[in-house]
Amino acid sequence: MVASFWKSRLAEIKEYLTNVTLGNTRVLASSAGGRDIYMVEYGEKEDFGRRANYSSATGAGNSEHYARKGEDSKPVLLLVGGIHGGELEGIVAVMNLIHLLETGTDYRGKRHDYIYGNAHRFRLLLIPCMNPDGRARLPVDTMIDVSYEKFVYYMQGTWKDGTLCAWPDCKAVHPIKDHADYLGSYFNDDGVNLMHDNFFVPMALETSALLGLADQEAADFTILLHGGANYENHFYEIHYLPYVVMQKQQAFNHSLVGAYAKQELPFAERNQMVVDEGIFPYPSINLTSAIHHVCGGMSMTFESNMGLDAPGIKLTADEILDSHFVLFEEMFRFNLKG
Repeated sequence: MVASFWKSRLAEIKEYLTNVTLGNTRVLASSAGGRDIYMVEYGEKEDFGRRANYSSATGAGNSEHYARKGEDSKPVLLLVGGIHGGELEGIVAVMNLIHLLETGTDYRGKRHDYIYGNAHRFRLLLIPCMNPDGRARLPVDTMIDVSYEKFVYYMQGTWKDGTLCAWPDCKAVHPIKDHADYLGSYFNDDGVNLMHDNFFVPMALETSALLGLADQEAADFTILLHGGANYENHFYEIHYLPYVVMQKQQAFNHSLVGAYAKQELPFAERNQMVVDEGIFPYPSINLTSAIHHVCGGMSMTFESNMGLDAPGIKLTADEILDSHFVLFEEMFRFNLKG
């Protein structure tokens, strides 16, 4: 049985977001399958006096040519769920965050006073589901209690011969559409995995739209919300970032250790200071690292526990949602410190 607060259906997203009153809802883009990608924004967009894109500004030796941000500028935070449409945990979390900002409680009626009381100090860009095609293809509304084999089937699908298209071999052919029997929820309707698009010449309109948003908004901190099977909540390592950005992300990563321990929720502190060892094949650039390079901000991949019926740590729906609210609160705290 799906919990009443577990809002992950596309119809639920559309119904609620088109009726928000405090935020501003707009359609960011249409998916490959022609589905609307909804975004809610809170706080006015500021004029940062842009004269150049981020690459050109840093080439000139001064990022203020891209975005001049003073002490009074509100940090721009971008939260994105459903990059892989079957990873429902982030979709549910963003929907509950929007409900909190609109009403003062999440869908459970639970208060998060620090988040609610400080939201006005940010420009918030909230996207519940970036890949509605993948979500539409998923026949279930939760991965909790789903077997590991079924989870792989739902997420990555099957090859033409009917065998499971498991990670990481699901990335070996891209776009994968013409090579799949059942196209898993990782992909849009063109068979593109948004996390591994060609970011210099994007194949997917969804990718272009998200990178364009981060660029236009000069996002200070982006978190892409993913599902990480039955592992502890954690941040995946991101390659090809400047050293100072890795330092900031490591500091944020470390700040979460105590926050999760206080709530008795699992969190693994994986080292964000990635060293290029020069070993082939070289690490992949992905959507998270690409976002940094269009806007200069921190950009991280959060992997949530999914509560599968499988070995490892198995969280409940409440614990999964609580894990995200710990993340959101610490994201607020971290950005207000600076």
